[in-house]
Amino acid sequence: MKFPPVEPGSDAAACCPVRDVLDVIGDRWSLLALTTLSAGTLRLTQLKRAIGDISQRMLAQTLRTLERDGYLSRKVYPTIPPKVEYSLTPLGRSLLGRLEPLIEWAAENHTRVRKARKAYVPPAAISAL
Repeated sequence: MKFPPVEPGSDAAACCPVRDVLDVIGDRWSLLALTTLSAGTLRLTQLKRAIGDISQRMLAQTLRTLERDGYLSRKVYPTIPPKVEYSLTPLGRSLLGRLEPLIEWAAENHTRVRKARKAYVPPAAISAL
């Protein structure tokens, strides 16, 4: 697939569908939230516990963005305190279906990537020798 060249900062850069989608799903937390929800509907506290090292504020912001873009739905129950549940939409499930090979690749190659990171010597360190 070939994409037309885009000048940084131009209106075309803002309209590029690949950039537009990847800006959201390519951040640090979105894929973790989406993959966690692949197991089914979860409450905010369950999501936070499953993801682990995400702040409450960042999780809420990530979920709002994913809801805005149609990847997940949010259901509020009129109880005290309010009960809120999140689940994947058909669009979110479709996205995860496309990302499963990448997720599997990451799991299969995690050890090799960590080993490469450990062995890496930055160019600045080499020139200082």
